[in-house]
Amino acid sequence: MAGQLSPDEKLQLITRNLQEVLGEEKLKQVLQEREVKVYWGTATTGKPHIAYFVPMSKIADFLKAGCEVTILFADLHAFLDNMKAPWELLELRVKYYEQVIKAMLESIGVPLDKLKFVKGTDFQLSREYTLDVYRLSSMVTEHDAKKAGAEVVKQVDHPLLSGLLYPGLQALDEEYLKCDAQFGGVDQRKIFTLAEKYLPSLGYAKRSHLMNPMVPGLTGAKMSSSEEESKIDLLDSAGDVKKKLKRAFCEPGNIENNGVLSFVQYVVFPLRGEFSIKRDPKWGGDKTYTVFKELENDFAAESVHPGDLKASVEASLNQLLDPIRKKFESPELRKLSNTAYPSKTKAAVKVAKAGAGGGDDDDLSPSRVDIRVGRIISVEKHPDADSLYLEKIDVGEAEPRTVVSGLVAFVSQEELQDRLVLVLCNLKPQKMRGIESQAMLLCASIEGEPRRVEPLNPPEGSSPGDRVFVEGYETGKPDERLNPKKKVWEKVQADLKISDECVAQWKDNQLMTKLGQITCKTLKGGNIS
Repeated sequence: MAGQLSPDEKLQLITRNLQEVLGEEKLKQVLQEREVKVYWGTATTGKPHIAYFVPMSKIADFLKAGCEVTILFADLHAFLDNMKAPWELLELRVKYYEQVIKAMLESIGVPLDKLKFVKGTDFQLSREYTLDVYRLSSMVTEHDAKKAGAEVVKQVDHPLLSGLLYPGLQALDEEYLKCDAQFGGVDQRKIFTLAEKYLPSLGYAKRSHLMNPMVPGLTGAKMSSSEEESKIDLLDSAGDVKKKLKRAFCEPGNIENNGVLSFVQYVVFPLRGEFSIKRDPKWGGDKTYTVFKELENDFAAESVHPGDLKASVEASLNQLLDPIRKKFESPELRKLSNTAYPSKTKAAVKVAKAGAGGGDDDDLSPSRVDIRVGRIISVEKHPDADSLYLEKIDVGEAEPRTVVSGLVAFVSQEELQDRLVLVLCNLKPQKMRGIESQAMLLCASIEGEPRRVEPLNPPEGSSPGDRVFVEGYETGKPDERLNPKKKVWEKVQADLKISDECVAQWKDNQLMTKLGQITCKTLKGGNIS
């Protein structure tokens, strides 16, 4: 196919669905003369998850465009990044990554004989490379190194020197892998610009850079190997996939930070060229989309229900995962998976990180979460979303906070007026269909058809601003603002539930104010979100 494409058609394939391209003109020049050489690197840290299908689908595009593609298993980078991969496990992690990524590529029909696979330590420990690391370190300032790695390298209060080396090594890889362009997520943009700034100072050519968007995870934030709640593992069973998708953030009509919808856009459409929604004839019957924007518009207009979208994504996802699961049924690969990621590793790494100054980030005390009693002052319809409403809520501050929610779908507007509720106040404000939501309204819910949702009830006599705490954690101080990268709320929320007595709990400890328990009306055994 590549031999039949013009340079412009090849460029379109190379750049489609990317968020940003640096050095596009240089790519055009190369395509006039020969095929483009691209490299994609992955640090061999946590287990790859379904978001890895996004770069895999782009690698398929590169190959269709005739590119020469190198995949780097960056084992040394994995160790340098705040010891995310212990030294004794580096070799095993590389073997696991190689097996699982090859299985992913095979599952989407990518021919492996067209790819070159390289391990970082095969060339990064050479005399020439090491001298270049020293040369580069004599030019790059601490400020530039720290800034370059801010979105990629683990950030702690007292960073290790290894994390400052990481961006420079990634820049040098471009020269030692002899590529024309490096491909990665847009979170690596600062590393790419560091490479463009400093490689010419070493006498090396400036490369082009191809950047994928960051795909939201199941919780709406970036999908991460280290956050169980945000991702689906490549070896998860069909039952686990169903369970995780059922809990995934996919609010009716909300197309922002929607990981389910993004998976269709960046994986299913590039690979399949179409996507089918399967549903009961009484709800419109099956519909096949050949253009993603049409699906997005239908979801925004609530013509496509989140349940139908999730069920259809589940079917597509299991088609991709079935060959990978089958390959890893072999005793050898099961053993590799268990030895590369032993259950005790997480605790051992956590201790090491605490010694590096990361202990405060790992503290999951529920007292870090700022939950308060609030009073709903007004409820108004969102101007751009039929399913969303704007609540002005008094949380004991000088000005009420604006909260965007879909609670009116379950509780009437009249019932909400002047009602006492629970409000999570220290999340980062987030725009929802163009309007900033300054807090989160906490409710009890039970999934099913139909979904049932109720506001949580503070004890009688409560006032706006009253602090809500977990029994036994009364004295802790909330963070001023929860860092979304640390997923503190998501980890605390995973253990919040409603007891059989309709009392809100965290790990069997009651949620309370100074006046008594937090309750809900009827949803025994429900979740809190």
